[in-house]
Amino acid sequence: MIRVQLDDFDPGLEIQKLSSINNYIGGISSFIGLVRDMSNGRDLSSMTLEHYPGMTEKMLSNIREEALKRWSLEGCLIIHRYGRLEPGERIVMVATASSHRHEALASCEFLIDWLKTKAPFWKLECSSASASGKWVEPRESDNIAAKKWNTNRPETKHKPS
Repeated sequence: MIRVQLDDFDPGLEIQKLSSINNYIGGISSFIGLVRDMSNGRDLSSMTLEHYPGMTEKMLSNIREEALKRWSLEGCLIIHRYGRLEPGERIVMVATASSHRHEALASCEFLIDWLKTKAPFWKLECSSASASGKWVEPRESDNIAAKKWNTNRPETKHKPS
């Protein structure tokens, strides 16, 4: 499931829904991204995320489909918010469910790494010192993290023993 939304979400409820898919699930891995109150030594008062409806959902769907090709997953959830968010608010949730923990953990890490570099969101960080804000540039560390998945594609999916 993929959702791009303005409203907040309840991580506990989302995991409960994911875990109720079937009784073959042996583990769920999740990541929740939050707005920080600092960025590169600057105080942040808010972050505004913009996106192109339709294009964003298509790219998130492609990223999700790639995870489903690479790992035997029982469920896969991506929720990404847009709009003006303040420090401490949730931005993103990724959760994967599988019969074995390894696949849930690896696929969750893959999803967040690819979301950081491939999802078409634009982030404007605002501080009390600057009324206009500053657009966030891609970080080299995010690109490096995502590149490891270009060569780390499993030959076959894990088969339960």
